[in-house]
Amino acid sequence: MDLSSINPVLLLASLMVAATPILLAAIGELVVERAGVLNLGVEGMMITGAVCGFVVAVGTGSPWLGFIGAAAGGAFLALLFGILTQYLLSNQVATGLALTLFGLGLSALIGQGYIGIKAPSFPDWHIPLLGDIPVIGPIVFQHDPMVYVGLILVAATWWFLHKTQSGLVLRAVGENHDAAHALGYKVTRIRILAIMFGGACAGLGGAYLSLVRVPQWTEGMTAGAGWIALAIVVFAGWKPWRLLLGAYLFGGMTVLQLNLQAAGLAIPVEYLSMSPYLATIVVLVIMSSGRAPGSLGRIFHASR
Repeated sequence: MDLSSINPVLLLASLMVAATPILLAAIGELVVERAGVLNLGVEGMMITGAVCGFVVAVGTGSPWLGFIGAAAGGAFLALLFGILTQYLLSNQVATGLALTLFGLGLSALIGQGYIGIKAPSFPDWHIPLLGDIPVIGPIVFQHDPMVYVGLILVAATWWFLHKTQSGLVLRAVGENHDAAHALGYKVTRIRILAIMFGGACAGLGGAYLSLVRVPQWTEGMTAGAGWIALAIVVFAGWKPWRLLLGAYLFGGMTVLQLNLQAAGLAIPVEYLSMSPYLATIVVLVIMSSGRAPGSLGRIFHASR
């Protein structure tokens, strides 16, 4: 085993890239769950966003339009979830699982004609002056724009939830939807908007895989990333900054296990492949101290 082949600067820079799709999906799901809705369809929304973003990017030649298309695709599937659970009052767990299966099948159908096609290039940003700082520059300031979009979304979500009246209302809906309704807040409307935001973020996370990480369309390419995003939200205690740490921990372990495989570490590949999942769960279980929103997963009926 030759550990000298592992470049620590490149390793740290790569973890930010590896964490971005998980981070984008997880921050959207955090908002959904703070509104009191449990959406297990994140995986389906991610894969739908991946194929929609890829199709739009290839068709227009613009990865930016691809990301917009991905957000729209994820939000559309989320809207379907919202209508079923908030208006038709279907079970949130069963509906989320059904939409995951639907998204996987729909994406495979849409993507049939795009297998083997390369996505338009999405260049990295070299931030002037900051990108030239030794060590820190390559790690932090030489990434593609979506890495920074993920960080901005985390900060904006924290600010929205804790510093704005709308965020306070959303958290109130998630804690006790009956009390919020009694105060005159439109619980269903608030939850629908939160669900669509979560779906759009999941779509962006899926498009990051198909447009930046790979970049090509492969059936089932999310490979459980939506489930990891769901787990990180819970284990992070529904806190945005702790969620960021969890996503980076998972990304770092993913990149590390790939580097250890390349270095020839004498451990079966299967053990290395499952190490990011185990390490993330163990650390976040130790750290988790948040309480779930009081109305999470409960059906709201305005006539009660």
